[in-house]
Amino acid sequence: MVNYETVAVFSLKGGEEAAAGLVEKFKALIEANGTLDSVDEWGKRKLAYPINYEEEGFYVLYNYSCEAAFPAELERVFKITDGVLRWLVVKK
Repeated sequence: MVNYETVAVFSLKGGEEAAAGLVEKFKALIEANGTLDSVDEWGKRKLAYPINYEEEGFYVLYNYSCEAAFPAELERVFKITDGVLRWLVVKK
């Protein structure tokens, strides 16, 4: 098991309820494939620059342990999910 942290920025176009749904979706995905240590919701923050004409995003930090192959799958799911503006996966 390797320790990772992921920061994700979710769109607020659908409201904070839609962003909360995405937080739970990725929380469940990580729990199904590894051990989730913590989820730190930073909440709504102003973006440094507009992304898809959006000025604000909902930030979340996930800390988890998993096998080395899972982060590639997690990034693939981030890429194809509507409502995800940006993400960064870092090995600790």
